Parts: sequence; structure tokens; C-alpha cells
Amino acid sequence: MGNSYLAFDFGAESGRAVRAHLRSAVLTIDEVHRFPNDPVEYGGSFHWDVPRLWFEMRTALSALDDTEIAGIGVDTWGVDYALLGEHGELLQNPLHYRDPRNITAMNEVLGLISKEEIYEATGIQMMPINTLNQLYAARTHTPRLLDAAERVLMIPDLFNFWLTGTAACEFTIASTSQLVSPRTRTWATSLMERLGIPAKIASPIVEPGSVLGGLQRGISSNPALEGAKVVACGSHDTASAVAAITARDDTAFISSGTWSLVGIEVDAPVITAKALQLNFSNEGGVAGTTRLLKNVMGLWMLQGCRRSWANAGRKLSYEELMNAAGRERGFDHLVDPDDPTFARPDDMPAAIDRFCRKTGQPAPTTPGAYTRTILDSLALKYRMVIRNLEILTDRRLAQIRVIGGGSKNRLLNQFTADATGKRVLAGPAEATALGNIAVQMMATGAVSSLEEARGIIDRSFPIEVFEPHNCDQWDRHAERLETYV
Repeated sequence: MGNSYLAFDFGAESGRAVRAHLRSAVLTIDEVHRFPNDPVEYGGSFHWDVPRLWFEMRTALSALDDTEIAGIGVDTWGVDYALLGEHGELLQNPLHYRDPRNITAMNEVLGLISKEEIYEATGIQMMPINTLNQLYAARTHTPRLLDAAERVLMIPDLFNFWLTGTAACEFTIASTSQLVSPRTRTWATSLMERLGIPAKIASPIVEPGSVLGGLQRGISSNPALEGAKVVACGSHDTASAVAAITARDDTAFISSGTWSLVGIEVDAPVITAKALQLNFSNEGGVAGTTRLLKNVMGLWMLQGCRRSWANAGRKLSYEELMNAAGRERGFDHLVDPDDPTFARPDDMPAAIDRFCRKTGQPAPTTPGAYTRTILDSLALKYRMVIRNLEILTDRRLAQIRVIGGGSKNRLLNQFTADATGKRVLAGPAEATALGNIAVQMMATGAVSSLEEARGIIDRSFPIEVFEPHNCDQWDRHAERLETYV
């Protein structure tokens, strides 16, 4: 006998439905449905098209064969939210974290409450995209809309609500909001009220692994799904990705995709003056853990370059760009991936050119050179974050687990090993869906612990090892990047 599970995994560029089969302590997966996640811009604002995503979810549910599904879980990116009205209706297509009003909102918030007080209450790094700033922007720009809201849900919680009728916020995704105490794992209601955010709209927080209910009738035409349990997995995609692996003690993780989340799993939040100074987050993890991490602008820059080149009539695959970057001389151009210049430029290569001019560097001239610039800069930024992690945790990190779609980028994996001087273990690329499924297996009794689930994943999905070499040349350029940062 085996168990089958369905994971909905949403990233900033695409979403997919992944089915898993657990048989004889071996896990296999297949992709049922993949679809684009294209933001929409209207009325001067940038939004997620969640009705379209919901349509794709229902398409995936109806496309499944007659395999009985023991569990369904949803994970997405963090920080974004949805407002529901008195009858549970969606009041507005959720705003995108790259909407420009968030930058102004963060400055206004810090004029009302010090960053030290916010960090002490929430343990989350200061970023304009945080839900705290987004909701404050809503209070400022659309106060009547916020007043009409009866409930606020994070994006995966919205989909779970539509699947089951249960309105609740799963802890790992709620923790990305900068409105939750990592110590008590409850809403920081006093902080909300001081900013004019009505605390009454905050939905109850549930722990990862909570069964929210069965799939509502009429959601799918597939009778095999009747009674399928919908599980609040690690609903933040990074929480799910880290749930799939062991990243403790001497092992850090990099969840690599549009964003790179660089951190380590710890048993308790690290909320200190040094952690604030270095701007680290204490995000909720599965099984009572905390993910001490820093957000780095990951492969977003390369995605932006590809879009610009495609718009100019030059479509280049990732494989072509990696091959070209491998032939380029390294370190001719370095940028800070987290500079606000790169948050949402109209033309990413032009933004890189401007940064190079500002820092007295020549600009790249070919797609291969732009790609090499991005990869060199990311690897050196990872080095900075890893070294700061070692300071915060007072431990030496010996290796790095690179997981997620970016783990398939072999050139960046090698650069990461070389820049940090640490062994890199790459994979699984499907870590987010696998961690989602791991929590479902725990919730449905197929495994007894997170350790058991991680052991099954380790046996079922191989990794690739990258050993560091030529570290001296990376050492020479690390200080240069630090001056740009």
C-alpha cells in the first residue's frame, strides 16, 4: 500500500501542481500541471492575478486520474496578502510586493516606530516588501478598502480558504509579514494597532501540519478527491524547501530561485542588536524551528536581463547564457544584487550599466559578460551573508545545501563553493514541493517525524557535490564588493 499527495507550489514566475507517491519508504514525484504566474498592472498598481491562479489550481485538480489523494498542500512566496469582505469575498486583487508604494511606506513606518522596536517585536529584517509596510500603505492610500476588510489572509491561506472554507494563517507564511512574534508565535497586535492596522482582521494562526479540512464539494470534478485532507504545510515556499533537508549545526542553506534565502535552521529566534545590524530575519520553520536567514536578490537580475533581451528580439536560453558566462573572464564587473536599482527596473542590463558607472567600473558588453557579472556578484554576496551567519551563531559552517530551481545552475554552485571556501551540496531542485509533501506525510500519519520524512527524501533524490578551489582569487575581490554594498 502507498500514499499519494498533491503539492501546489507557486513561485514568482510560475506555479505547478506536483503529485507524489510514497511506497516502501521511497518517494517519487511527477508534475501534473505547470502554468505561468504573470503579474498584472492596472490603475497605477502592480498586482497578482490570483483568480487566474485559482483557475489553474482547479484545472490541475480536475486533471488528476483516479489515484486517491491522501493530502493536498499549498505553498507560495511570502509577504503578500489578500483582504476578504463580510461574506468572504476577495476585495481586491492582491498587490505585488514590488509595487512602488511600499518603499515610501517603510520610510513612513520607521518615522513612527524605530527599527529597534519593530525588530524586537518581530525579528524580521527591514525590507520595503514586508506585509507590515504593505498594510500601512493600504491604510494611507486605500483606507476605506482596509476598513471594509473583515479578514486578512496571506496568499497560500487564501487558496486554502477557497479549498476548504477554513480561514486561518499558517505560521511560517505569517512570520514573513513582520507582524508576528517569533517568540510567542502569535500576532504582534500592539504593533498593528499603533500603525492603524486593525488587529481584528488578523486570522487565527495555525502551526504547519494542521489539517484545515476536506476539499469542498464542487471544487473538482474528480470523485477520487472527495475527502482529501487539505494540510497547512510549511506554506511559505522557503519553509517547505528547508523542511525537505537538514540545515543545522555546520550546514547552511541557500534556497535559490528568483530570491536567494541564505540561512540556517535553529531551535530559537536570534533577536539581538547584532542580528538587527546585519539585518537578518527569524522566520518560522516546521516542527517548532526557526530559520535564521537573509533575503538576497537571487536570479531575478538574470531573469530581468533575459526579458530585456527577448523584448529586443534576442531570445537566449539559460543554457546558452551559462555557457557564455563560463567563457568570460571573471570579476571585470561586480554589483550589489540587493541595490534598490535592481528591484524593478524597466531595463535590467541598463540598470547594471548605471551601477557600474556609479562605482567607476566599465559596463559589460555581451550577454555572457552580464551573466558572469550577476553570478560573480551573487556568489560574493552569499559569502558575505554566510560569514555573518557564522558571527551570529558563533559556529563555523562547513558546507552549504543549495536547493530549489537555482540548484540546477552548476556554474553558480561552483562559484558559491569557490567564493565561500565551503563544500556545496546541490539539490534537490524540487525541495519546495518535497518539503510541502513532507509536512503532509507527517499530518496524515505516513511518517512519525520530520527527521523520518527528511530521510526518505535523502534516499529518494540524489545531490551533486561541488568542492571549493581557486579560493584566493575570490578572496581578493570580496573586499571590493563590500565597498559597493
